Amino acid sequence: MIEVRVEDLAFFEGNAIIRPSNANLDATTPLLRRLELAGGASLRAQLRVAEPLPVGAAVVTGAGDLPVELLVHAVVSSPTERVTREGVRRAFRSALERVQEWQLARVAVPPLGLGAGNLGLEESATLMVEELLRRRAEFPTHLTVVAENDDEADALRLVLAPALTS
Repeated sequence: MIEVRVEDLAFFEGNAIIRPSNANLDATTPLLRRLELAGGASLRAQLRVAEPLPVGAAVVTGAGDLPVELLVHAVVSSPTERVTREGVRRAFRSALERVQEWQLARVAVPPLGLGAGNLGLEESATLMVEELLRRRAEFPTHLTVVAENDDEADALRLVLAPALTS
């Protein structure tokens, strides 16, 4: 099941959150920085990498003080590679592969690749729905696409309609 909901990711109760990040696992938007703060010191301690990760990678960490077990960090940009459609597609695909490997049933995800100079909401949602329809996996059993407000939720529902009804 896939649903769109207006919610603060920091309060999502489920197994995991797919979190867009850069190659150093830093937040890509103010909303995601707030998620890090809500995760506390134990989350911040896990957000360290020895070397930058490639765009398109996804890694799993604990979630600190958040009410989910894990975070799946989808790498959408790096110092040498800005956000692109293909990079976001690869990152979301990798994140979904980690969700399957870890058998994470209830997962939340915000639109990936948003922000100044990056992808628009509809473009991000289109990439996500294409990946969701492309694969048929057992996990997640319930995916919540999280919007920041009602207008964003309505736009996401319109683009995600094929995946919401499948």
